[in-house]
Amino acid sequence: MTMTPRERFKRITNFQEADRVPIDTGSHVASLHRIAYSNLRDYLGDSELQNADRILDRMVQNVIPDEKLLQRYHVDFRWIAPNWVDVVDVDNDKYRDMWGIVWQHMIDAYSVLTSPLENATLADLDTYNWPDPEDPNLWKGLGERAKYLYENTDYVLVGDSIKGGLLTKALQIRGYGQMFADLVGNPAFAEALLDKLLDLYKAYWTGFLKVVGPYVQMVYFTDDIGGQQSMMISPDLFRSLLKPRLKELIDHIKSQADVKFMYHTDGTVTPVVEDIIEMGVDILNPIQTSALGMDTAVLKELYRGRLVFHGAIDVQQMLPFSTPEQVRYDVAKRIHDLGRGGGYIVAPCHNIGADVPPQNIEALYAAAYECGTYPIQLDHVLSEEDRRPPTQAEIAAQATVEKQERRPRRSRQ
Repeated sequence: MTMTPRERFKRITNFQEADRVPIDTGSHVASLHRIAYSNLRDYLGDSELQNADRILDRMVQNVIPDEKLLQRYHVDFRWIAPNWVDVVDVDNDKYRDMWGIVWQHMIDAYSVLTSPLENATLADLDTYNWPDPEDPNLWKGLGERAKYLYENTDYVLVGDSIKGGLLTKALQIRGYGQMFADLVGNPAFAEALLDKLLDLYKAYWTGFLKVVGPYVQMVYFTDDIGGQQSMMISPDLFRSLLKPRLKELIDHIKSQADVKFMYHTDGTVTPVVEDIIEMGVDILNPIQTSALGMDTAVLKELYRGRLVFHGAIDVQQMLPFSTPEQVRYDVAKRIHDLGRGGGYIVAPCHNIGADVPPQNIEALYAAAYECGTYPIQLDHVLSEEDRRPPTQAEIAAQATVEKQERRPRRSRQ
């Protein structure tokens, strides 16, 4: 029986199998770079697809995908993003955002150039010109769009993230080096900045959900804590400084609307997945399989029935450098690892970069649709070795790592 996207989403997020694994793309960290989109448009030879000038996120230079493309790829979700406000061009390759951060164009995206609170003191936090979390321009037109989509389509509607998160925004506005130093050397400032950001984000989400809350089924929040080989901060710091504040924010958001909460963090986060669950996270994104320890088969066995996984299709190594046949294989493997028994939404684990061939984009979404039908039977795609579940030794090894990281450390004498 064919299900609607919302019916499919409800079953999958309740850890039940549906007619197929849901497919997603189009968020501000899982869309297509404008160059990749232009290349795909040329490859498809479809002049009806809109040009790559509808930028979703100026920083990463991705696009708002054309509705026709979303339908071509059987995408079950439609994203509703807050408007960019108070953005000022500094010159041809720089802009200042509403937080006062200046961004510099670098190759095919933007990076932080200057951080306005780099030399700030505690007293400066009270006098800084913070953005207005109640600015109606942030939500202008979003309620009407959400209401229309809710009443006239069956798509899953998602409230996209208000740009950045607690740690991410603190790093950007304070400066990465200075904020990392504050976390261990100046905790009073670090905590005061995190508390200020928490208050602002709670106010932002109150305004956002007042407008779109009656219509969305999921919300999305980005706050990177993982790097390629390890976490960006220690598990202990995450638990003491970030976890309670993130939990407070998640509780606040869920008090405003009946939604599933999806939390985005790149990189390896295996030491704190239990903490992420305890914070109230329903869906973890993006499952960066190119990062250390992010084994999809092991993650499924450890957190089956407790955490929905979203993403897992690697944009760092696999999509740019594989053949279409290899892309199909990888998509099938992630569906096999994560999709059994529900609890998985297939999507790219970040924006599809300018270096991804259009043939591989086509292969990704074709495989997601063709291989994601329940019951999942991928014998024709995966080898026997890939189809086997992880051994108890593999699961125990991963669990041991997490337990060791969660164990309080003894102070040195």
